[in-house]
Amino acid sequence: MAADYDELRSDVKESQEQSLQALQTAGAPTAKSVVLELDETDGLDAGGPGGEIVAEELIVQVIPQGNDEFVCNSCFLVRHRSQIAREKDGLSYCVECEG
Repeated sequence: MAADYDELRSDVKESQEQSLQALQTAGAPTAKSVVLELDETDGLDAGGPGGEIVAEELIVQVIPQGNDEFVCNSCFLVRHRSQIAREKDGLSYCVECEG
């Protein structure tokens, strides 16, 4: 008699059925309930973009550009003079942008 080796063994099949039944009776959330829950929480964030509104004033100290610094005309970052790769028409470009 030929044996079908692709068929599940009876003990494995029973354990799979038992675990499926356990999951169904455990009250696991369904896909619909998860979507509904997410939609409800999204409604709470509808106050506007950017999250909660805070009535605090932001104070930032601005430090002027130093004598040994320049602003790259490509990436617009303040860099040390040692990082100048090229100067053309009074505009400076850093080593990273000129790569």
